[in-house]
Amino acid sequence: MTALEDGDMGSFGPELPAMFDGVKLAAVATVLYVIVRCLNLKSTTKPPEIVHQDTPLSRYLFKSCSMLTKEYIPPLLWGKSGHLQTALYGKMGRVNTPTLSGTRKFLPMPDGATATFDLFEALGDHSAGDDVTMVICPGIGNHSEKNYIRTFVDHSQRRGYRCAVLNHLGALPNVELTSPRMFTYGCTWEYAAMVEHIKRAFPQTLLVAVGFSLGGNIVCKFLGESPSNQDRVLCCVTVCQGYSALRVQETFFQWDQCRRLYNFALADRMKKLILSHRSTLLGLAGSNIGEVDLSRLYAATSLMQIDDSIMRKFHGYSSLKEYYEKESCMNYIHKVTVPMFLINSSDDPLIHQSLLEIPRTLAEKMPNVMFALTQHGGHLGFFEGAMLFPQPLTWMDKVVVGYADAVCHWEKNRPACRRSSHRDVNSCPKKRTPGDERRA
Repeated sequence: MTALEDGDMGSFGPELPAMFDGVKLAAVATVLYVIVRCLNLKSTTKPPEIVHQDTPLSRYLFKSCSMLTKEYIPPLLWGKSGHLQTALYGKMGRVNTPTLSGTRKFLPMPDGATATFDLFEALGDHSAGDDVTMVICPGIGNHSEKNYIRTFVDHSQRRGYRCAVLNHLGALPNVELTSPRMFTYGCTWEYAAMVEHIKRAFPQTLLVAVGFSLGGNIVCKFLGESPSNQDRVLCCVTVCQGYSALRVQETFFQWDQCRRLYNFALADRMKKLILSHRSTLLGLAGSNIGEVDLSRLYAATSLMQIDDSIMRKFHGYSSLKEYYEKESCMNYIHKVTVPMFLINSSDDPLIHQSLLEIPRTLAEKMPNVMFALTQHGGHLGFFEGAMLFPQPLTWMDKVVVGYADAVCHWEKNRPACRRSSHRDVNSCPKKRTPGDERRA
């Protein structure tokens, strides 16, 4: 029996190397397949999908802003993966980030808080010849020192825009809180104070409101809260916001696109930010935060748990549902009458596909709204590049400024009624004659 087995083994001996080679080839093929699928290499590039109504303004925008119809080409090897775009933005922000020179402004708030924003003057004249200020609201826990903000500001400055960037309350590591609260999902107080300061300091300036991610919710909510908030605002642009706070948080518990992991990572970052202000939140008079709340914070593994134990209590909301409903722009965005440009990416792992029906429906029903949906870009990534290395400027940087430029020229060529805070996007642009009165 032993001799037979030895003989059988000897007869199979020459075939074993070939079998092992086959296993190796199968393993290599499997790895390549996984890489192709994960990197989404088979996906084709194309221009963004634009949802809009046919108006004189939309036709003008398509003619004046080539980025709306131009193909967005991410870096070939990794740019078609929304996860890598998001991770690269989160880890690095941008490449070759410029150094900015600006002035930090401190604004006392009625409740004792101190809002801060950074002001950066334009580095040249605007092509429309007007004084225009970008009033920018960054993403969750972000501020003017973040790389993606610095890159965007530098690009805007060079195109003739003054830039004011809100620093979310509690986000700057070297600025202490002066009241027992931090920024929240939809608190517009600090953004409103910055806008009002800009209007007073520069009576001739026009405004372009820009919001990134959570900042997009704040900007849209602010504009919709009162018609007067839209005075002197030329347009509003938001990038990668979720529109409905409650629905965003519900989708963050789902595992598809690894959103549950992103939820955990964002919660961990928020937890560290809140705990860095632990003594202030506990020590100042009038605080709604106690030791029990902080104990719940330590155990939190999701943003929803942090919102329930800490964030909603800054403004006295009785429940998490009330907090999300009152802080979301969903109840205000339909009241915005200035031109709005809403940008999202199909492969954004933080924003569920169902949430994209909100801006799509708005663009289909409201003539002042344009919705752009890219196939790639991740969450605030939108890197461009031929093969491996991304370019310093992203598609996002260029399209936001390009849209703002087009609206500035559209407003420049409109008749005198354009000064109304309730602009009609259906009124045709008209060349201004030398006798037309100047903008107040």
